[in-house]
Amino acid sequence: MRVALMVTCINDALYPSTGQAVVRLLRRLGVEVEFPQAQTCCGQPMVNTGYLDEAVPVLRTFVDAFAGYDAVVTPSGSCAGSARHQHSIVAVRSGDEALQEAVAEIAPKVYELSEFLVDVLGVTDVGAYYPHRVTYHPTCHSLRMLGVGDRPQRLLEAVRGIRLVGLPGADECCGFGGTFAVKNADTSIAMGADKARHIRGTGAEIVVAGDNSCLTHIGGVLSRQRSGVRTVHLAEILASTEEVTR
Repeated sequence: MRVALMVTCINDALYPSTGQAVVRLLRRLGVEVEFPQAQTCCGQPMVNTGYLDEAVPVLRTFVDAFAGYDAVVTPSGSCAGSARHQHSIVAVRSGDEALQEAVAEIAPKVYELSEFLVDVLGVTDVGAYYPHRVTYHPTCHSLRMLGVGDRPQRLLEAVRGIRLVGLPGADECCGFGGTFAVKNADTSIAMGADKARHIRGTGAEIVVAGDNSCLTHIGGVLSRQRSGVRTVHLAEILASTEEVTR
C-alpha cells in the first residue's frame, strides 16, 4: 500500500513535530509513508472565504502531488474535510472535466489520522505510552464534516499510562473557525474562553485534539490565563512510547 503524508500548511510552518509524529507512528505500525515534496495548501482558506476560482490552481497542484497513492493520511480533520467535501465543488465550478475526474479518484482516499488507523489499519492499540491526565476536544470538522465519531477516543483509551477525563461541552466549537477568528474576534475569544473554562475544570495537564489550528486558538487562551495546561496533537500522543514521551 502506497501511503502519502499530507502534512498541512499549519503543521509544516508551525508544528513540524506533528508531521514527524505521524511518520514515526505509521512506520512503527509497519506502514512506509512518503512525503510528496510538491504538496502545498489544500485550498480550504480560499474556499471558506469565497475565492473558489482562485482555489483551482491549488487544487490542480494537490491532485498532481497525491496522484497514484492508495491512501493520503493527514493529521487534520479540517484539511481532510476540505479534500473530501470541498474539492469536488471547486472542480465542478472550474468546468475542467480532467480535474473533476482526478478529484473523484483522490478525494475518497484522503483520511484523517484516526480514520486511517481504525478503519484502514484496523487498530486502536498502537503501542503508545503517555503517563498524563488528558482531556480530548473533538474539532468541528472532524466531528461534523467527517464524522470521525469516537475513533480518537478509542485510540486514546488504549494508550498505556494515560488518564483520560471527559470534557464538558466537548462538542462545542472552540471559536477558531479559520478566518472566523479574524472577522469575528470578540465572539471567537468568548467561545475560546468557554472552552478553556471547561478544560481547566477537568484538572487535565494536557488537552488533545486532531487539529493544530484549533489547538493554537485554545492554547493561546490557556496561555494568557496562565493555566499551565498544555496542548498536544493526537498524533504526538499516539507516537509516544516509554522511550520517547512528549
